[in-house]
Amino acid sequence: MKLNMNFKNLSLIFSMLFVFSTAFAQRTVKGRVIDAKTKEGLLSATVMGVGTKVGATADFDGNYSLEVPAGTTQIKISYIGYEPVLITLGVSNTVDVALSESKAMEEVVVVGYGTQKRKDLTGAITSITSENFQKGPLTTPEQLISGKVAGVNITSNGGAPGAGSRIRIRGGSSLNASNDPLFVIDGVPVDNGGIAGAANPFSFINPNDIESITVLKDASAAAIYGSRAANGVIMIVTKTGQSGRLKINFNTQLSAATRTATIGNLSGAEFRTMLKNRKDTTALKLAGNADTNWSDYIYQTALTADNNLSVSGKAGFLPFRVSAGYMNQQGILIGSKLDRISTSVNLTPTFFDSHLKVNVNYKFVNLKQQFADEGAIGGAAGFDPTQVVRTGTDADKYLGYYEWLQNDKTPATLAGRNPVSLLYAKTNESNVYRNIGNVQLDYKFHFLPALRANLNVGFDQSSGKGMKSNNPLAGFSARNGGYYGEYDQKKLNKTLETYLNYTKEIGNNTLSILGGYAYQDFTRSARGFNSDLKPLVTIKNALDSTQNTLVSVYGRANLNIGDKYLITATIRRDGSSRFSPANRWGTFPSVAAAWKLNNEKMFKSITSLSDLKVRVGWGITGQQDIGSDYPYLARYTPGQITAQYQLGDKFYYTLRPEGYDANIKWESTTTTNFALDYGFFKSRVYGSIDFYNKDTKDLLSTVNIPIGSNFTNRILTNVGSMNNKGVEFSINTVAVDRKDFTLTLGANITFNKNEITNLSLPGVTDKSPGIAVGGISGGVGNNIQIQSVGYSRNTFFVYQQVYNAAGKPIEGVYVDRNADGKINSDDLYRYKPSDAPLFLGFNVSTTYKQFSAGCALRANFNNYVYNNIHSGYGFYGAYYNPAGFIGNVSANVLETNFEKTQPFSDYYVENASFMKMDNLFFAYSFANLFYPKNNLRLSVNVNNVFTVTKYSGLDPEIAGGIDNNIYPRPRTYTVGVSMDF
Repeated sequence: MKLNMNFKNLSLIFSMLFVFSTAFAQRTVKGRVIDAKTKEGLLSATVMGVGTKVGATADFDGNYSLEVPAGTTQIKISYIGYEPVLITLGVSNTVDVALSESKAMEEVVVVGYGTQKRKDLTGAITSITSENFQKGPLTTPEQLISGKVAGVNITSNGGAPGAGSRIRIRGGSSLNASNDPLFVIDGVPVDNGGIAGAANPFSFINPNDIESITVLKDASAAAIYGSRAANGVIMIVTKTGQSGRLKINFNTQLSAATRTATIGNLSGAEFRTMLKNRKDTTALKLAGNADTNWSDYIYQTALTADNNLSVSGKAGFLPFRVSAGYMNQQGILIGSKLDRISTSVNLTPTFFDSHLKVNVNYKFVNLKQQFADEGAIGGAAGFDPTQVVRTGTDADKYLGYYEWLQNDKTPATLAGRNPVSLLYAKTNESNVYRNIGNVQLDYKFHFLPALRANLNVGFDQSSGKGMKSNNPLAGFSARNGGYYGEYDQKKLNKTLETYLNYTKEIGNNTLSILGGYAYQDFTRSARGFNSDLKPLVTIKNALDSTQNTLVSVYGRANLNIGDKYLITATIRRDGSSRFSPANRWGTFPSVAAAWKLNNEKMFKSITSLSDLKVRVGWGITGQQDIGSDYPYLARYTPGQITAQYQLGDKFYYTLRPEGYDANIKWESTTTTNFALDYGFFKSRVYGSIDFYNKDTKDLLSTVNIPIGSNFTNRILTNVGSMNNKGVEFSINTVAVDRKDFTLTLGANITFNKNEITNLSLPGVTDKSPGIAVGGISGGVGNNIQIQSVGYSRNTFFVYQQVYNAAGKPIEGVYVDRNADGKINSDDLYRYKPSDAPLFLGFNVSTTYKQFSAGCALRANFNNYVYNNIHSGYGFYGAYYNPAGFIGNVSANVLETNFEKTQPFSDYYVENASFMKMDNLFFAYSFANLFYPKNNLRLSVNVNNVFTVTKYSGLDPEIAGGIDNNIYPRPRTYTVGVSMDF
């Protein structure tokens, strides 16, 4: 009995020793990692023990040695540019591995009506995936790729919640027709026109649902979309369900946004000092004792909450992904707000042994938006800083807000209104719904697998309604007793597309032929009324319904000869109901070729070369997006309240005939592209350089015509031509790739020169210097830009300012450029264009173990901006009005000492070159937090981090080049949490 007890104790001791020795035992695995083709060792290849935290890095010859805990069954070997390999360990401790080059170049990218292998692209196409998107609280899809794509310039229209952006791909191609690219979302070309009540037509797409964005830049890539591709194509692919286990992701972001600067006007103390220095006793008597910075009362710290939940996986035969999101975004301007509820459903089943693939997409969004009166921004710059914000309570006259009054105690007609009252006593709300969906069937014939049939049926339906009202007791409502108005708009875009695609491999050659038909129909209807809330209420009802239709046939052929020579040819024939039957149809062909030099024997010996391809392309795209559905027909516009005709004791609205051109036709753009794609060191360094030339003819533009030749002196017609030419360069590199540390860098540079080459109207002699555009404040009907032959679009048309010896502008003194001894409009000259001819983007990202960080920067060079704040408030005459009120002036007046307005001086046209850091982020990931595949990611983001510029205004980034009342872009701080289950 005693012996048995000792034996049991001894057995227990030996068992414990065995367990501990097993736990702490290690196994050394050695070997060599080589290139499967060249048999050369791969320096810095990473070897990791699966399920462990141990790893090793291969030396110069590819040799490695790794100690893994006993019981480790697998190791993973990876190297940048190669496919990773998972090895199951056997008895031997020596494991040699040959890695094959990555299939990244085999990856397919979305192109018009199908996909292509990345390595076989012949056109100028850039694809950005979700891993490389901009970070932070982004509300619209175009923000995801800002600064990421060479040749694409994205300028937000301000910092309001859901604000849209101006997107230009290789410069704009038109004067008055749309310069916006075509958006294709999951195969549905959508309506770019927007909907009443939404600031941005693309704010309905939740960026969290987007998988990739592909930009088709040249005509050889975009011509397959013909009539709507003159300004390029942006293709958005949303996330889909995948086979495998159920995956749940929840992410939330909380943001705080603050203003970065304010308009430089005088403080109350500075204003009174100015009046004393000028000995203006009249104005001093009107000045108050306050020191009010009106900007402090119209801006706020704005909070945003963005929550998103997605579920994906496979239920039986049905791969699916379902997502829902809710975002509540405040604007920094008091009273501005956006609520967005979004849902997305994607189903991707297959049938008949995967011969039939079905892709079902549906997206729904509800936007509820509150718009603040942005006139308060300019009002804060010009309202008297010596007055208080409020003089009493809401029960007092004019809701207690200070207002300049006349002798009859009503608000002064010409005086500015209290900017704070504009925010609190006005209501502007909207409620917008948008549904977009499609069903795409792709069938590979059983009897002929090389032939595929594709059918895509989709719709894009939206409705927007809203209400605007003014408090009848507010100072700005004193004369009309208030205001109330409603609007309601509905849009429906129906799409039907079908094509056949035949692909055949013949030896080392591949031929693919595609032919298809497309139909799109756009219908729009709108109704609204408005009312002045007087005892005699005047109401105007309006009903407007329009429709336009596009019908197209198209074809494309792709030929790959020996994986060395690539040829792509497309042709599309488009018909648009916007043109008369005689001019309805347009034909848009393109051809492109590429030569893979790296597959030639002469380059095979260059082991550092992984990609070298020459591309050449030519094509024509069309333009018919002119904002009017019936430009070739006679039209009559109902007159306004002031345009009535009296018959007896009744007044009748008039119908005003509009000018029109019955022969208006397609605008077309011909693009030539020459490019070189390159890659070195197994694609650790890669990029491209593109040279392009775009010629647009039959420009759709609004031009002057002789008085008496039509009902109006301006009509929309085809006139002249324009040229854009430029260079794009991009480079990306994996600078460091170690076991625990990676560093990637990317940069792109674009140069674009725009020039109007012709503006003649056949049969009409027009001696004017060009078409005046670019309206400014500070005068009725003043324009500061011009469209002129031989100059860039939207060139500033100004007087040349004369300066004194101290470098100060001399008031009213300009250069007599035509030397006729007098200064008049003949001395105006074309100065600088508003668009930047040179812009670039730069991004960097790094990881260290589970920590990651990165930033993105952009820069514009030689973009010029007209400072309308300085020109409107930067003279002494701006502060006093003989009607008996005063207002603030820009601090710029202390520099110029101008007594009177000088709106056409080139002094106000400033070089607004800038560099901005758009985003800075830090993140930490916890892998397998509670159980396998349960991951947690914490992140901190700062958006609009800093701006470096010499521009004297609020922000140098102004779409169109005229700085007047822009909603400031805030700096935003964001904390985010993302969890995978």
